[in-house]
Amino acid sequence: MSPIIQAGTFSIGSHRVHRLGYGAMQLAGPGVFGPPKDRDAALAVLREAVASGVNHIDTSDFYGPHITNQLIREALHPYRDDLLIVTKIGARRDAQGAWLPAFSAQALTEAVRDNLRNLGLDALDVVNLRIMFDTHGPAEGSIEAPLTALAELQRQGLVRHIGLSNVTANQIAEGRRICDIVCVQNHYNLAHRNDDGLIDALAADGIAYVPYFPLGGFNPLQSSTLNDVATRLGATPMQTALAWLLHRSPNILVIPGTSSVAHLRENLAAAAIALPEEAMRELDAVALSTDEAA
Repeated sequence: MSPIIQAGTFSIGSHRVHRLGYGAMQLAGPGVFGPPKDRDAALAVLREAVASGVNHIDTSDFYGPHITNQLIREALHPYRDDLLIVTKIGARRDAQGAWLPAFSAQALTEAVRDNLRNLGLDALDVVNLRIMFDTHGPAEGSIEAPLTALAELQRQGLVRHIGLSNVTANQIAEGRRICDIVCVQNHYNLAHRNDDGLIDALAADGIAYVPYFPLGGFNPLQSSTLNDVATRLGATPMQTALAWLLHRSPNILVIPGTSSVAHLRENLAAAAIALPEEAMRELDAVALSTDEAA
């Protein structure tokens, strides 16, 4: 039995998925730009993920760009019926790899069609609209225009469900007045806890929360408390950080990324880690100590 079954399931739109999935961003080259150093290794990671029971893969056509989706198609198409591929739009890359907003109706339509073509799909199950008012984090501002354009693509049948990424609580409320929002994807992990209240509010409404950078992103989590708890549990610090997310709230779906089969297996094993109440209290306090240090 795959360990990810022990983490339970949650719904995104019409799909019931395991709460521990896979984020494909790291399959592209350095800086999420260009091809991977080892294409065969990237394909092997995708195939191993699905063989291990992963049925939720997060991606975007601006990873590469195009590279990650092309790898997913090569490795996994035709897709298993239970596999949910979630993609995102709202940004583009320039020739140097910079991340730029791409919010116009034309840009969003082109992005949806790029994702469809490179993934080999007739419709995208879930599309997250990434809001790019500030590339470093959520920033207030109306999302009505781009979300209305995406909702029109949904009405055309090109998109089945819509989520939001890099957004504030106000923007989520605005978005829910325009269309059904099935998931929210924001920066959140053991040390970065700005969305604590938002997660609980979304859980009450049955909306999935998918933290990106669950292990700290380009700057991996560093905490003596995390290390101490992991040692007591006989786990790695990163496994323990993933286990904390899975214990934090039942609507959290975790999508750690990696380009290594060995690291993938290590991540998936986190689903089987039980965190005693004392360990949860210690880990909950990591964000406070991080704030004080800052």
